Amino acid sequence: MKAAIYTRYGPPEVVSVTEVGTPQPTANEVLIKIYATTVNRTDCGFRSAEYFVSRFWSGLLRPKGKILGNEFAGEIAAIGMDVTGFSVGDRVFGYDDTRFGSHAEYKTIDANGPLATIPEGWTYEDAAPLTEGAHYALGNIKASKVTSGQYAMVYGATGAIGSAAVQLLTYFGVHVTAVCQTKNLGLVEKLGAQKVIDYLNEDFTKTDRRFDFIFDAVGKSSFGQCKPLLTTKGVYISTELGKNSENIFLALAGMFSTGKKVLFPIPKITKEDVLFLKDLAESGHFKPIIDRHYSLEQIVDAYRYVETGQKTGNVVITMTA
Repeated sequence: MKAAIYTRYGPPEVVSVTEVGTPQPTANEVLIKIYATTVNRTDCGFRSAEYFVSRFWSGLLRPKGKILGNEFAGEIAAIGMDVTGFSVGDRVFGYDDTRFGSHAEYKTIDANGPLATIPEGWTYEDAAPLTEGAHYALGNIKASKVTSGQYAMVYGATGAIGSAAVQLLTYFGVHVTAVCQTKNLGLVEKLGAQKVIDYLNEDFTKTDRRFDFIFDAVGKSSFGQCKPLLTTKGVYISTELGKNSENIFLALAGMFSTGKKVLFPIPKITKEDVLFLKDLAESGHFKPIIDRHYSLEQIVDAYRYVETGQKTGNVVITMTA
């Protein structure tokens, strides 16, 4: 099968498309023929190993697994002898940041893991980006304990995580103020934000609103900047470590505080999360934004574009026959 592999850490150019062996499912696994996947911040982070801590999972000196790609959509091509919840021919989508492997024509995954059938009427390209940004957003929203009727700010509201966060918070009945650049003001309003701040022309810290939850989905603000905007027990969460990894230390200090605090939840995803996202997709409450499509052969270009930091929503990789 064709796969995009990397054998060392580094820039997008360390990735190349080549022929490798097709994996075979164990008793509890399914084999999926991949029709669409994505390139996202998670893939970029593990490929570059810019944060050295990622190497404790992926390999200290070189990658243990050579195929990245954590979210996917495809068709089940074979099932293990103990699998009962799926059948050959089922159209499925899911997420795998343990073994990755979606930047290939086939991958295996535990049938009891983050895997579900594709929402009715959705294409493979629509379904592939349902999980990465949304599960990060969902986990952080849950950790914040923000509830219906409260107020949240989403900084960086047009990436895969931020655009999912706006939609999920709106679904949960939270009043959303979103921060983005000029060209995306209309898009973010359509996602459900009640107020949109154009950071190119307005200082978001000057708003009069106070927030129960501030979510920096791109890691470009700081707790110091946002603390005055929080309510007395407001929560700040960023998707990045912050300057000198300050968000980790602030989160640890916040464990002993009852006032404004930083949280730094460890991301995780379950089958229940995937099924929840499927339900939201089918009911029209969540739809991932797609910026660009690339073929597997163009995956280096896809990585380059994602790392510009200018994408709106998701970058989809479509497999060719």
